[in-house]
Amino acid sequence: MEKDIQEILISEEEIQKRVSEVGAQITRDFKDKDPVFIGVLKGCFIFMADLMRYVDVKCSMDFMAVSSYKGTTSTGAVSIDKDLSAPIEGRHVILVEDILDSGVTLNYLKNYLMVRKPASITIATLMDKPSRRKADIYADYSCFEVPDAFVVGYGLDYNQRYRNLPYIGVLKSEIYT
Repeated sequence: MEKDIQEILISEEEIQKRVSEVGAQITRDFKDKDPVFIGVLKGCFIFMADLMRYVDVKCSMDFMAVSSYKGTTSTGAVSIDKDLSAPIEGRHVILVEDILDSGVTLNYLKNYLMVRKPASITIATLMDKPSRRKADIYADYSCFEVPDAFVVGYGLDYNQRYRNLPYIGVLKSEIYT
């Protein structure tokens, strides 16, 4: 797997340091609010698990599974493959995503969830790639801004591979072209 990585963009140590900082910030901002963390599967699972270890507030979690990508390209159509298990009306929602890229999926999800009347919706993302933004949506908490490169690791994949890398790496273009 390592031979498929062009460069390590964000090290394991940098990730843990920044995730702990964001967790501390969420702890301050959501003290006494009992938020529900909603992870967008599959990419969020490692980030969300680590983030929640650094959040010291009463909270709960749920997951959604959505799809909008085929290979390396967003199809532009979002489908809900797994919906929430519990109601969110009146709850403070923290939507957790691995990467905010085009914004199409998160924009769709935010609008989809707003209909359920949460108290608020906040977005936490491991990485933000603003150069590719197509929808008018932004992260409230972002660990890293990344360039327009195809990144994998720490939950992010290419064709379901590379999620288990402990760092964020740039995938060699010959792998996905």
